[in-house]
Amino acid sequence: MITDYWVVVPAAGAGKRMGADRPKQYLPLLGRPMLSLTLRNILTWPGLAGIVVAVADDDSDFNHLAEAEHPKVQRVTGGAERADSVLAALNFLATRIPGETPVLVHDAARPCIALDDVEALLRAGPVALLAQPASDTVKASRKEGERDLVERTLDRSGIWLAQTPQRAPLALLQDCLRRALERQLAVTDESSALEQFGQAPQLVPGRRDNIKVTHPYDIYLAEAILRLRFAPTEDNRS
Repeated sequence: MITDYWVVVPAAGAGKRMGADRPKQYLPLLGRPMLSLTLRNILTWPGLAGIVVAVADDDSDFNHLAEAEHPKVQRVTGGAERADSVLAALNFLATRIPGETPVLVHDAARPCIALDDVEALLRAGPVALLAQPASDTVKASRKEGERDLVERTLDRSGIWLAQTPQRAPLALLQDCLRRALERQLAVTDESSALEQFGQAPQLVPGRRDNIKVTHPYDIYLAEAILRLRFAPTEDNRS
């Protein structure tokens, strides 16, 4: 299992799909900002060298987080899109650590990541990501006016739903992201940038409860997962 790796957390987005009065990474979850819980989780990962959090230029909330004062946490200014923020963090690291250093990119809105999933990713190949094999029937759609209609049913046997963290050596990920952005290629996650330039990241099966908080109802799901995970058991109540 690798050690001395860095984690990049892109946290400059506005989270518009939440329809909230603040960026979703600062919405309260169990009474704490979601980003605070995510960083607290990451700080427990074995072998961690440090975290770089990419936030918006006008972010006035990050420095109020208790985790912002942790010696392993660094802040950089992110960009308009996720890929811009990740690249800004990688550029920051590139002047400080060797290019072969493993980097994990993790969503600020995935506070429920379990340690055993992280350890599985750390044991995987140098280019890898957590993902969930599709279990539901998968439909391709077409538009008819304002309606979405089924076009066909897809074979789900080769369909995986990408999660984070996603892992790659610093220099490789930095180069692929930079070139993808320069060519205006679609970059929905780090794996997609790596795939554009010949990489085939390893898929590491992850738990279903590593949800990404995207829509308002996801807050309740995340809180339920965290309450269940940290609820006292019969063995530790006394």
